[in-house]
Amino acid sequence: MSAILALETGQVFHGTSIGVSGVCVGEVVFNTAMTGYQEVLTDPSYNQQIITFTYPHIGNTGINQQDSQSKKIYAAGVVLRSLSTYVSNWRATCSLADFLQQQSIGAIAEVDTRGLTKIIRESGALNACIMTGVTNKDEAIQRALAFKGLSGADLTAAVTTDQVFTINKQELPHIVLYDFGVKDNIVQCIANLGCKVTIVPAEYSAQQILALKPAAVILSNGPGDPQACTNIIENIKQLLVAGLPLFGICLGHQLLALAMGAKTYKMPFGHHGSNHPVQHIFNKKIYITSQNHGFAIEESSLPNNMQITHRSLFDNTIQGFKHTQLPIYGFQGHPEAAPGPHDAQNMFSEFIAAIREHHA
Repeated sequence: MSAILALETGQVFHGTSIGVSGVCVGEVVFNTAMTGYQEVLTDPSYNQQIITFTYPHIGNTGINQQDSQSKKIYAAGVVLRSLSTYVSNWRATCSLADFLQQQSIGAIAEVDTRGLTKIIRESGALNACIMTGVTNKDEAIQRALAFKGLSGADLTAAVTTDQVFTINKQELPHIVLYDFGVKDNIVQCIANLGCKVTIVPAEYSAQQILALKPAAVILSNGPGDPQACTNIIENIKQLLVAGLPLFGICLGHQLLALAMGAKTYKMPFGHHGSNHPVQHIFNKKIYITSQNHGFAIEESSLPNNMQITHRSLFDNTIQGFKHTQLPIYGFQGHPEAAPGPHDAQNMFSEFIAAIREHHA
């Protein structure tokens, strides 16, 4: 079945449909990971985004029951150069094409993803439309133009949990995890350190969190524009006043910075991939990290009590900070990886150690 990818600029790519028939719109971004497409697709941070995989051959290991990072695909659509027609992995239960169709995701293959990526790098992330089956170029372009984009969009309600649940109920310390679109491996990493973990919805108030008597709060990853999450930012401010140790990851990192008085901005095309080098400012150690974000912290807006700890070696953007006196930390990348290297995973154990010291 034929398919097209239309950009808001009027450029159109022709290909073959590998998902469901119909239309999907979103912000098109490129991901440079060579492996881990299942984890990428099920990362809730991709809500309302169309993922272009720059690696040319995707799908050879199929889909399994263990590697998804959430209950479904949250991406709006998928763009590939070449879909593997053969699945070879002992854990595989279905093909990537079957998975996309089961999840009602629009997807297109046989696209010049190198050319598309160059356009995104030059123009920035663009609104796009995937149209499959009966296609109309002009209509697809108009649908792309009509998409409102991610600036000003609070998307946490679309991806957060609808109930409170706890893991490792008898363990200590007790960590409350604010779910703004959390990846499953974040929860698993914290639980593996012997912590009691209570996951709460994004709309949970600071008072409700304090009533749980946590030793610390972790602010998860998630989609959308952090500045639009005004209620969440106010709740984080109250947690700061209460003196709780805090650790923000990705969107959580940005929200924590906003609550502390900093500002954020939309990046031209963001960081999406599992091969991003990040340097620790103090010990000069370089981590290869997993990244997925389209917004960053404005360095000139940092208050005096925020100290930069990590920088991207791609563009020098802020990748980590800490409070100068309190156990409050933020990291822009994904220390839990999934997919990606585990170089930064020690940040979880360091945070837990800081919590224990804080409460000693």
